[in-house]
Amino acid sequence: MLVVTGGAGFIGSVLLWQLNMVGIDDILVVDHLGTSEKWRNLVKRRYVDYLPRERFRELLLRDALPFSVSAIVHLGACSATTQENADFLMDNNFHYSQDLCRYAVAHDIRMIVASSAATYGNGSLGFSDDQDLIGQLRPLNIYGYSKHLLDLWLLREGLDNRIASLKFFNVYGPNEYHKGAMSSVVFKAHAEIRRRGQLSLFASNTKDLSDGEQKRDFVYVKDCTALIAWLLENPDICGIHNVGTGQARSFNDLGRAVFAAMGRETNIVYQPMPDNLSAHYQNYTCADMHWLKEYQCPISFVSLEQGVRDYVTRYLESADPYV
Repeated sequence: MLVVTGGAGFIGSVLLWQLNMVGIDDILVVDHLGTSEKWRNLVKRRYVDYLPRERFRELLLRDALPFSVSAIVHLGACSATTQENADFLMDNNFHYSQDLCRYAVAHDIRMIVASSAATYGNGSLGFSDDQDLIGQLRPLNIYGYSKHLLDLWLLREGLDNRIASLKFFNVYGPNEYHKGAMSSVVFKAHAEIRRRGQLSLFASNTKDLSDGEQKRDFVYVKDCTALIAWLLENPDICGIHNVGTGQARSFNDLGRAVFAAMGRETNIVYQPMPDNLSAHYQNYTCADMHWLKEYQCPISFVSLEQGVRDYVTRYLESADPYV
């Protein structure tokens, strides 16, 4: 049985699609559905069963899972960077992840866990996933810190050679619709363009950049799940690694790509960046992806324009936007 925590979430549900496409459906989905709309992400998917995250954790800690586990892909976490309950994040993102890692190592199970580019903080040290630099990183919010703690723990315990931890950069794509304020800029841009016929972006907060020229490493969710599927097929590849395109693209580029995918003329306006955001705003992120060549990974990441076009035309402009 393959366990996917966060299996009803954004990346998790697209991973189910990825696995279903190659005939894999012996999957247990672990998540926290509550009153959210995440359940809609599961409607088209094939899997054996669903367990709430706390029930799964209870069985795990008692070593009482009623089935054998072949692999665990741990994508479940609170990803809201605005979450202020530090105790909740420490338990849900850090301690829960430790519990899963310990179980996987004790039972010789392939383990892949989601980290985040938020661990890089203000980016002053760059975006290399070299393990010698990880201890110097200083995340800017408790979400990033909770993810950073797990990476530090993996290194301290020598588990980075048993477990793969993936630092996801700015992921966008179908099935993110339940994320609200944490949904991607692509999703928000499409909605604003449909509603107002224009796109509002932040003006520059520095004289060194033109408005809208702040840059991010935007990565399409289907490329992320293709990479995870490849790692499941290559269980000897472990360590703490970035997941991005290795290309930094501006918000202007993103806006133009969305307008083009919608068949509309570009109409971008700029608004001042709020003071409370400007003080710690990242004007640039770009994943160092050298590790893919090192392991001769065959996965190629699509361009921003290609990913946005697929997302917009096949999903956001469709009556049924779900993968």
